[in-house]
Amino acid sequence: MFYFFPVSVAYELSHLAALEAEAVHVFREVAATFERPVLLFSGGKDSVVMLHAAAKAFWPAPLPFPVLHVDTGHNFDEVLRFRDETVAALGLRLEVSRVQDDIDAGRVVEETGPGTSRNRLQTVTLLRAIREGRFDAVFGGARRDEEKARAKERVFSFRDEHGQWDPRAQRPELWNLYNGRHRRGEHIRVFPLSNWTELDIWQYVHDERIALPPLYYAHRRPVVQRDGMLLAATRFLSLVDGETPYEATVRFRTVGDATCTGCVESSASTPSEVVAEVAATRVTERGATRADDRISEAGMEDRKREGYF
Repeated sequence: MFYFFPVSVAYELSHLAALEAEAVHVFREVAATFERPVLLFSGGKDSVVMLHAAAKAFWPAPLPFPVLHVDTGHNFDEVLRFRDETVAALGLRLEVSRVQDDIDAGRVVEETGPGTSRNRLQTVTLLRAIREGRFDAVFGGARRDEEKARAKERVFSFRDEHGQWDPRAQRPELWNLYNGRHRRGEHIRVFPLSNWTELDIWQYVHDERIALPPLYYAHRRPVVQRDGMLLAATRFLSLVDGETPYEATVRFRTVGDATCTGCVESSASTPSEVVAEVAATRVTERGATRADDRISEAGMEDRKREGYF
């Protein structure tokens, strides 16, 4: 006589696989419940990883929504080239909303001179793109570990008819149940990578062999030291008295407007070397390299209330 006993097999996902599964679930939930989603894609590392996860969510079908880039006009050339190459390779529909168009139309006023940036002007351009595209869900690559205002935000983040965010009126997300209810003119910002860290991003880039713009790896370039940061000496950067560009071996931890995005001295030239470097750091990439976050103690939260990313 034979006796058969039930065998319990534990199925456990790795940390990165669990994060990917969560992101895939979020993408599919949005595709199933919203009419006109769009994915913000700048060519930066977080948007690249977000796009990679989105492609996995719907494979072998193409993405069921377009990608949108809010172009300040002061972007790094390497990032724009990478953006266009990626869009062409994946057959994506790219929509570009330009800050320059809002400057020309008088909807925003550009400040000039050393220390100024178009970064904050992106809010008007983003909200115009959402309104013109009638997008009801907007995927963003923000992560909670980047900055304290972003740590407050939910995965599904409600925006009113003016695109504004109220941190005191957020919706609960118990058991990963998301509430996307909204009226016409309102929309939801969706953050599939909300629970990832910078180290998670780089380990995922390493494991998935994801291509990134070359400025994320060590390279030689002219830089200027300003306010404890190294800024790339590009055609967009206005120098102040006493500033002299010099060459250094650097890489970028985050990428945004070239006038306010700093770099760090580094010899990390491969994903594995960057993983080791990030694992040892104790300062977030925005805290170390984004001058626009230093405008006030609550600078990011103030901008997010206005409709910023």
